[in-house]
Amino acid sequence: MPLLPASRRGARRRQAPALALVVCALLAIPAAANELEDELGRSEVRVYAAPFPLEAGLTVAGAELPERLERLGYRRVRARPNAPGEYFYGFDNFWIFRRAHRHRGRRYDAELIGLRLRRADGRVLEVTRHPDRSPRAPWLEPELLAESLTERRARRILVGLDELPEIAWRSVLAIEDARFFDHGGVDPRSVARALLKNVLAGKVTQGGSTITQQLVKIRDLTPKRTVGRKLSEAARALALEAEYDKREILEAYLNAVYFGHLDGVAVYGYGAASRAYFSKPASALALGEAALLAGMIQGPNRLHPARNPESALARQRQVLDRLAELGWASKEAAARAARALPALALDWPRPAPAPHFRAWTAEIVDARAGGRRDRGRGVVVETSLDLGLQEAAEAAVAAGLGRLRRSRRGLASRRLGGALVALDAETGAVVAYVGGDPAAAGDAFDRVRKARRQPGSAVKPLVALEALEACGGREPLHSSRRIADAPLVLELPGGPWRPQNPDGRFRGEVDLRRALVESLNVPFVRVGRWCGFEATADRFGRAGLEVPEDPPPAFVLGAVETTPLELAAAFAAIEAGGRRPRPLPVRRIERPGGRRIGGWLRRAAGGGRSVRVAGADSAWLVRDLLLDAVARGTGRTAALEGLEAWGKTGTSSERRDAWFVGGAAGLVAAVWVGLDEGGPLGLDGSAAAAPIWKAFMARAAAARPAGSPAAPRGIVARWIDEESGLRLRGPRRGARRELYRRGHEPPRKRLFGANRPEPTVR
Repeated sequence: MPLLPASRRGARRRQAPALALVVCALLAIPAAANELEDELGRSEVRVYAAPFPLEAGLTVAGAELPERLERLGYRRVRARPNAPGEYFYGFDNFWIFRRAHRHRGRRYDAELIGLRLRRADGRVLEVTRHPDRSPRAPWLEPELLAESLTERRARRILVGLDELPEIAWRSVLAIEDARFFDHGGVDPRSVARALLKNVLAGKVTQGGSTITQQLVKIRDLTPKRTVGRKLSEAARALALEAEYDKREILEAYLNAVYFGHLDGVAVYGYGAASRAYFSKPASALALGEAALLAGMIQGPNRLHPARNPESALARQRQVLDRLAELGWASKEAAARAARALPALALDWPRPAPAPHFRAWTAEIVDARAGGRRDRGRGVVVETSLDLGLQEAAEAAVAAGLGRLRRSRRGLASRRLGGALVALDAETGAVVAYVGGDPAAAGDAFDRVRKARRQPGSAVKPLVALEALEACGGREPLHSSRRIADAPLVLELPGGPWRPQNPDGRFRGEVDLRRALVESLNVPFVRVGRWCGFEATADRFGRAGLEVPEDPPPAFVLGAVETTPLELAAAFAAIEAGGRRPRPLPVRRIERPGGRRIGGWLRRAAGGGRSVRVAGADSAWLVRDLLLDAVARGTGRTAALEGLEAWGKTGTSSERRDAWFVGGAAGLVAAVWVGLDEGGPLGLDGSAAAAPIWKAFMARAAAARPAGSPAAPRGIVARWIDEESGLRLRGPRRGARRELYRRGHEPPRKRLFGANRPEPTVR
C-alpha cells in the first residue's frame, strides 16, 4: 500500500468533504501556505536563538560557519547550491542557500548568499545576495533553542518520511490508525465505536482519534477531554486534510509525537526516540524496535521499556500481531521479532542548552503573556542568545571547574559554583549565559542573576572612571597622576582601618596606571578619598551597582555585593563609550500565527534605554588602562593571542570569590567562581576565573568581525617623563607615551627654571 505522492496534494483537497470547507470558514481557520512541518500549531512553543549575521571581516573557522549550518540541518554540496538548505565551502567562495524563515514578524524568502574569501585565512572579503534585496547584511536563520519554556526536552531530530524504513511508519498506523489513507481526517467507524463506549461509560473514555486528529491535538488544542474539544479536534482535522496531503501529515506526526522521559528529559519525535532508546538513527530501525516505539505512543511512560519492560513488550506484541493481521508484515517475521526482544541501548538525551537563560526567558514571557500559557496556548520567543557562543561558554565553565576540582583536592567534595554571562556592549544583547556548572544537571539556582557576591578589585575601574571623569568636582585626575602608596589609617566608627596591598608592600609613589595594572589597594583608597567617597558611590550607582547609604570606604575595594550580570553591564559602559546598556535577553514575543504580543520588551526584561555612566573620553582611558592590565598586569592569564583584550580580576576578602570581567571584539563577559556555601575558595581571580574567561573569549571574539574601535576625538597622546610625570615635547630615554583627555594633560617639563609637578594624591 504505497504512500500518497506529494503531487496529489491538490487531489486531496478536492476529495475532502464539503463539510470541511464549511467548518473551516465558520471557525476562520487560516489556510497554511507552507509545508506543515514549518508551520506552528496554536499550542506549540518555540524559543529561538538570535540569527547569526554574515559580515565582511569574519573568518569561516572563527565564526564556525560549517558547524552552525550543520546544527541548522544544512547539507554540504560539491558545487554552488541550487536548493534551500544547501551550502558549498571552497577555497575562495562560501555559498549558502538560506532557507525561507520568519523573523521579527516578517517572512523572508529563500535566497542565495555568497561569501568571497581570502584564501590564506578564510576571511570574508565581500558578501553578496542573489537576488540583491537589501543593503543590510544577511544572516543565517535563527536556530531553535527550545520547544518548551518549562519542560526539560531533548532536541528533536527531524526525519523525513523517505528516511524511515517502511515498517516504522506502518507500525504506527497499524496500532493507531490503520485506515489513515482511507479517511478524510475523521474516521466514522472509529468515531462510532468510541461513541458507543462513551455512552456505556457515561463519560468520555475513548476518542477514536485518527493520526490527523492526534496531530491537531498535539499542535492546537489543550489536553482537556470534553465533547466540545473533540468537535473542535474533528473540525480542524478535516481542515488540515483539505490543505495538506497524507504524506505531510504523517511526517509531521512522527516528528511531534511524545515518547516518554529518560533521566527527566522528555523525548519527542521518532528521530530523537530512536537515538534515545536504541542509540541509532531512525533510518536503521528494525521491525521489533519499530513496533516497540509504536506501542509506546498509547502511554509513553506507562509503556516505557526501561521502567516497565513487561508492559512495553506486551504492547509490542500487540503491534506485531496487528501488522501480521493487516498483511503489512509476515507472520513469520512478526513471530521472530516477538521472540528476539530488542536490546535497549539507552543514549541519555541532553536537554536544550542554557537552562538558566530559558528560565529567565520564561519569567519574561509570563510577565507579558502568562495568560496564554495558563490556557495552554503557544508562543514564539525570539531571544538574543548565540548558540555557538553558548556552547563555547558552557564548555569553558565545565572545563574550568573540572580543572579546579582536579588540581585542588579540597574542592572535589565541595559545591563549587561558577557563572558566565556575555553581552554585546552596544546593544546589551545577552549572547551567552551559564548560571551554574553545566555538569550539574537539574541545578535550578541561577548564579548570573541571583548570586550576590563581593567583587573585590573588579570595581577599581569604576573608581578610576570617577577620578578621570569628574573627581567629585575637583580637577579630574589622569593616568600618569602620582598617588601615594604608603601606610594609611582611616578612623571609622568601628575603629581604625588600615588598608593593605595584596602583597603587603608599599611602593612610595605610583601613578594611576600602575595602581590599576597591579591592582594596588592603598592608592585606590586614596583616590576614593581624594575625589570623595560619596561621588564615587554615585558613579557606582550609575554603573548599576548598589552601594548602601553612607558606605564604608572599603566599598572602593569591592566590599559591596553584586551579580555577574550587573557587573558585566557596568563594564559594558567602558566598551560602549560610557553608556551602560540594559541587558536584553528577549527581543520579541509573538503568537504562533505571527502577531506580536505586548510592546517594548526591554521593560519586561529589566531593560530600557542605556544609562550614561561617564563620557566617552573617560571610558576610553579606563579601557586603555585595562588593556595594559591584561597585557602585563594581574589579568595576564586572560591574554588572547592575536586579539585585543581588556579586563580586570577581582578577589573578595579571604579569597571567597574569584572574578574576571572584561571585553574583546565588542563583547563584554563576566566570570565568577566560588563556593555556593560562601566559604573561602582559596584562589584569586587570575587563577580561577580568568582562564575560564580566556577559553570562552578566544572562541567568542573569533566569531566577530576583526577590527578595533577608534579612539574618541577628545583623546590625545603625549610623551611624559617617567620619573616626574611631566609632559615632554617628544620621545627620549626615560619617557613613555600616555593618553589623556584633551585639556587635562600634565604640566610641561621646562628646560630652564623650576618645574612644578602636580600635587601627589594623598
